[in-house]
Amino acid sequence: MPTVRNQKTTSADRQPENADIPSRLGGARIHVAITAFLALFSIVGVALYGLPFFYDFMVQDFGWTRRKVTSGNAYSKLLVGPAFGFLAGWIVDRMGPRRLMLAGIMMAGTALVGLGSISTLGMFYFFYLFNALGYVCGGPLPNQVLLSRWYDKARGKAMGFAYLGIGIGGTIVPRLAHWLTQTLGWQDALKTLGLLMIVVAFPTAFFVKESPNPLGGKAGERPEYAPVGPVFRNPAFYLLALGSMCSIGAVGGTMQNLKLFLSLDQKLPQGQIANVLSLVLLGSIAGRLLMGWLADRYPKKYVMLLIYTIVASAVPLLFYASVPGLLYAFAIIFGIGLGGDYMIIPLMAAELFGIKVLGRLMGVILTADGVAEALSPMLVATIRDSSGSYAFGFSLLIILAIIGAVSVAMLPRRRIA
Repeated sequence: MPTVRNQKTTSADRQPENADIPSRLGGARIHVAITAFLALFSIVGVALYGLPFFYDFMVQDFGWTRRKVTSGNAYSKLLVGPAFGFLAGWIVDRMGPRRLMLAGIMMAGTALVGLGSISTLGMFYFFYLFNALGYVCGGPLPNQVLLSRWYDKARGKAMGFAYLGIGIGGTIVPRLAHWLTQTLGWQDALKTLGLLMIVVAFPTAFFVKESPNPLGGKAGERPEYAPVGPVFRNPAFYLLALGSMCSIGAVGGTMQNLKLFLSLDQKLPQGQIANVLSLVLLGSIAGRLLMGWLADRYPKKYVMLLIYTIVASAVPLLFYASVPGLLYAFAIIFGIGLGGDYMIIPLMAAELFGIKVLGRLMGVILTADGVAEALSPMLVATIRDSSGSYAFGFSLLIILAIIGAVSVAMLPRRRIA
């Protein structure tokens, strides 16, 4: 009998860190995926990708520069990310993601309502600060951890489905924002989008279970807590952080300036711009599905490298935005890279370091990504204000994407002991 018990223990030790959830929990697992989908739909798809649609209206109505309208995103993320990023990850690992998600959804929705009421730069910064807090508390971080706790073998597909929320939200919001602006004016359009976010995302998050606790407890209990120090002493962590920072910086710098570039520089009509922005996010849907499928079948390092290469190859097409058809080619190619970019980071982190430290680990990485995503758009906009052209700023984004790809190429393929 002792021998049998030892064999059972050894067999359990060989089980994945997050073994497949029993079929009796299938309904709860579906609820988790839907919750993550709707939260990302609202906080990232609507808020993150919807707000830049209104930048040119602020430039025209308030007389602000491109640097000022992109600085709200920059300053808020620079303040909130370092101050709350790791804390949010610690809360998720210790207390679970649900309560943090609920707070984030309310703050992000309130931020859009507030931004629809502003007339001064000070209030613009104040509500953008709320938006950044909502992103940290209710955006990718808690959703990535929630999904990673409930899924193992199908983690890539589950993450891909949830991140479809970003693509669908981002696809809908330019057309919806254009229609609302034409009907209500741009400020009331922002208020409506903020209320819509709360209505869509809050109810499912309120009833979601934290975790099935695959490590041995009952459904809803928290998984085992592990020290994160060894991860921070491993060079692979810094390669992953650098790679994700550079690629997210390239993606964020492009997306935050795209509406300004197309509207104020290329002089395209609002309806056509809305179509281009929707096409970018429509391409991101295909990118998330494709990259999630690939991540479940091939080494995640190579999938990540493919994504970063796509981003680096898409941005140069903006130099030829006036050539018929190339702007739409950019939208599709860039959208595919955009779709995989955010999704692959937690998959790679879980692959290398496991899910026991994922909340704190992603808290640090997403904080670093937030700094890049904050500084890059404002730097590109500042260069445009001073030089009169986006050429040099877009070139910097291409260099960032290449550095990100090189960093990922240096990562190990499998779990680090």
